Amino acid sequence: MSEEILINANAYETRVAIVRQGQLQELMIERAANRGLVGHVFLGKVVRVLPGMQSAFVDIGLERSAFLHVADLWQARQAGARQELRDAPTLAAIEIGKVLHAGQTLLVQVIKDPLGSKGARLSTQISIPGRLLVYLPQQSRIGVSARIDQAEERDALRLRVERLSAAEESGGFIVRSSADTASDDELAHDMRYLRRRWAEILDALRTSPAPALIYAELHLSQRCLRDQAGEHTVQIRVDSLQEEAQLRDFARAYVPGVADRIALHNADRPIFDLYGIEDEISRALERRVDLKSGGYLIIDQTEALTSIDVNTGSFVGGRNFDDTIFRTNLEASHAIARQMRLRNLGGILVVDFIDMQQAQHRETVLAELRKALASDRARTHVHGFTALGLVEMTRKRTRESLARVLCEPCGVCEGTGATKTTQTICYDILREIRREAIQFNPNAFRIVASAEVIERFLDEESSHLASLSEAIGKPVSLAVEANCRPESFDIVLM
Repeated sequence: MSEEILINANAYETRVAIVRQGQLQELMIERAANRGLVGHVFLGKVVRVLPGMQSAFVDIGLERSAFLHVADLWQARQAGARQELRDAPTLAAIEIGKVLHAGQTLLVQVIKDPLGSKGARLSTQISIPGRLLVYLPQQSRIGVSARIDQAEERDALRLRVERLSAAEESGGFIVRSSADTASDDELAHDMRYLRRRWAEILDALRTSPAPALIYAELHLSQRCLRDQAGEHTVQIRVDSLQEEAQLRDFARAYVPGVADRIALHNADRPIFDLYGIEDEISRALERRVDLKSGGYLIIDQTEALTSIDVNTGSFVGGRNFDDTIFRTNLEASHAIARQMRLRNLGGILVVDFIDMQQAQHRETVLAELRKALASDRARTHVHGFTALGLVEMTRKRTRESLARVLCEPCGVCEGTGATKTTQTICYDILREIRREAIQFNPNAFRIVASAEVIERFLDEESSHLASLSEAIGKPVSLAVEANCRPESFDIVLM
């Protein structure tokens, strides 16, 4: 199935939309102010060793020292005679004080971002992800993703990777699920890419004093080129000249097969407006999802789980009531799979399909749901119907859901609803000014909004507002409107 990748890139935010057959399927957002550190490699310095906790604090150049446990210490794994460190007898036998000491420098990788008052969590076992493989420079074993569950296929992939890597340098690999249909040339190219990355890390290590950032995980748009663009990708459209140039350079060096499919979007209308993505994002934040037949879904996301309720609505197109229910549930299966990807719903999900009397109808709907989820990059597992007629399933959490990224609990309703963050509203305003600057030619713009939004424009977003004003060649002033809800704003043409 052909697809397009649309990239909306700014200094403050990058948004990537995956569109298949003209319909938005996935949306990824990365903001400069909230970009995580997971995957980054640092040269750190041990600040303090805590033998009683089998841990150490390591300075990697952040505000708070990072945390390293003996279970994540590759040197201790080697000292443990290749036994699993999480086994209690082995952990007791390894003394972290004999492996680490204050002032020692270590090559470490962030495996968990700082949270609240806690520093980042580290590992000295380095892994570098590629498109098809994950490189483990300190190991020699070949592993295969658990998502490839056929034993024959796993063994065949392992043998192919062992054969291709035998003539090269040392190091092990984990075969990702995306490699199940890859050719030997594609696997070999990924190996060369990963070993080149490791060589760059070693070169930087020789000239960098601790603490220092040695290797940063790729930005969102680069990760999409590496992980998602392939033969089925017709075009990759980017609306930033600078980003387009950087992606071309990256593609030529590491993903040459997609370099000629990168194109600059320079039309008058913003790229997400032209493809209707902004409207899709707004709908993805709503509880109700309308189906083409007249039925609809109600999606409620809670801390414990996400519930999805299927309703017939105004659909009466079947030959009889059972047929109407069956057709609505079939259509809902595809809509549910799409909404799970689009909203990035993870964890436990419970679907309340409309009750079906025939066992054959239930099995058909279940098969259709599994088929629709087969293309999901996140690991999903459908457990089937329960005694209450509900379908239980799980989906691996790969990142925060769309609602958690764009919204926050509403202070007025005490968390029973959600409202956009002031950061999101500011970016909505910046995009709206760009649209109006294209359509009209006023002398100036004035933003009329709530005190919270104006305060953010005067503080965190002041540089972005100034950059926009310079780009459109018009002054932008600010005005507070009393008793204005945060999501309400007005842009006055002066």
